Amino acid sequence: MNSIKKNDAVKIIAGNDKGKTGTIIAVDAKAGKVAVKGEGITMAKNFVKPRNAQEKGGIIDKERFIDASNVAVICPACNKTTKVAFKVEGDKKIRICKHCGASLDEVKASTAKKVAKKTTAKKKTATAENKD
Repeated sequence: MNSIKKNDAVKIIAGNDKGKTGTIIAVDAKAGKVAVKGEGITMAKNFVKPRNAQEKGGIIDKERFIDASNVAVICPACNKTTKVAFKVEGDKKIRICKHCGASLDEVKASTAKKVAKKTTAKKKTATAENKD
């Protein structure tokens, strides 16, 4: 179960949501299941009872766990679904793509930095517009 980690981009390859893509939000290694969040992915309905007078009750959508064998990791470098291979570099064991050989762990970290830069740039432009 160490081939799939939180925040990995995955494609569902079996079940009702076959062909849809999303990201891993939780991993249950003991049960071999993952929770996937994405647009159009079927959610589980959960009834919530209000605990006090201020809370609202009702039916909420909740991400459901699916079997880890029903998802395939998408390589951020080549944008293909891939099986995960492992490579030992020094004392570290890293995950790599079987198609292009790119590291899945390092690319994920660099894309997170790019997203963070974009959001800070948007915040700066929004504050500049507010000052005018």
